[in-house]
Amino acid sequence: MKNVLLSGAIALALAAGAGYWLSQSASPTAPAGTDLFGAANAQDASEVDTSTITEMTMGSEDASVTVIEYASFTCPHCANFHANQLKQLKADYIDTGKIRFIYRDVYFDRFGLWASMVARCGGEQRFFGIADMIYDQQKDWIGNGQDPVAITDRLRKIGKVAGLSEDQLEACLTDAQKAKTLVAWFQENAEADGVQSTPTLVINGETYSNMPYAELKGILDGLIDE
Repeated sequence: MKNVLLSGAIALALAAGAGYWLSQSASPTAPAGTDLFGAANAQDASEVDTSTITEMTMGSEDASVTVIEYASFTCPHCANFHANQLKQLKADYIDTGKIRFIYRDVYFDRFGLWASMVARCGGEQRFFGIADMIYDQQKDWIGNGQDPVAITDRLRKIGKVAGLSEDQLEACLTDAQKAKTLVAWFQENAEADGVQSTPTLVINGETYSNMPYAELKGILDGLIDE
C-alpha cells in the first residue's frame, strides 16, 4: 500500500512535466526527471478549475448505494481488485442497477497519470474497457519502470488496440493543462475522502480499505436492505 497524498506543489509540478516528457517520446535520451519537480512549475491545486473533469461511472444514477473506488493504474492491488472484486461487483450489483459505481484516479507517479490520460482519451463510453486493458497488461507496460519513453510507447499501443488513432493519443497525452487539472481533481477528492492508499472504497460516504469480495458484499447487502 502506498501513501498518495502528495503536496500540492509537487503533484502539480509532476503534471506540468507530463507534457514535456510525452513530447519527448521520439528521444530516448531525454533526461529522467527533467522539469518534473521544478518549483517553477508548481501551482496550488486550489487555483485550478476542476469542473471540466468527467466522473467515470457505471450503474444506475438512481441507486440508493454509491460505491467510489480510488485507484491507481500503477498499483498492483488495484489491478487485482479490477480482475476479481470489480468483476463480481459489476455482475451482482452494477449491471442489476443496485449500486452506482464511480472510479476516481489516484496518481502515485507520472506513469499512472499518463495511463489515466490514455483511458480517458476514449471518452466515457470507452473508459472502462480501456482501463481494463491497462490493468490487465499492467506488468507489461510498466516493465522495469525505468524508461518513461518505453512506458509511453506501450501505453500508446494499448490505446491503438482499443481503437484510438495516433492523432487522438497525441492530443490526449500532450495536453499539459488536462494533466494539471486531473492532478488537482485527484487532490481535491483524496483530501475530501481521507484517501491514504489504494484501492480505497467510499460506500455511501464511509471510507473502507481494500477487502475480500465476501466482506464487501455483506456491507452492500446491509445497505441495500435498509
